[in-house]
Amino acid sequence: MPNPTGPTNPLLVQLIAGLRERGHKEKDGFLLRLAKLLERTERKRAEVNLSQIDRNTTKGDTVVVPGRVLAGGTITKSVNVAAAFFSTAARDKIEAAGGKVMSIPELVERKPTGKDVRIMI
Repeated sequence: MPNPTGPTNPLLVQLIAGLRERGHKEKDGFLLRLAKLLERTERKRAEVNLSQIDRNTTKGDTVVVPGRVLAGGTITKSVNVAAAFFSTAARDKIEAAGGKVMSIPELVERKPTGKDVRIMI
């Protein structure tokens, strides 16, 4: 039997299925793109440092990372960040800068069409 490709975490698999189903139902390209990026194998999934988020955003932006947010660098702006996974230090730094940390399902409930949301990979 071949090794599985793609995520094996049951919560992540459920999230991907929900995003894909809702994306097809609502014909929403943002949700379908997010599901496709989350579906990658772990070694190909995005890993974004805080310095990259700080460089590519302005105050008040909303960013989604279909992967892991790491604590490399500093963040000086209050930015809303949604991701599949956060390191503890990254979560603390974002909140210390006045930003908000949220899960991808929370982001989808707040901004279902993805308007004014940047996908960082």
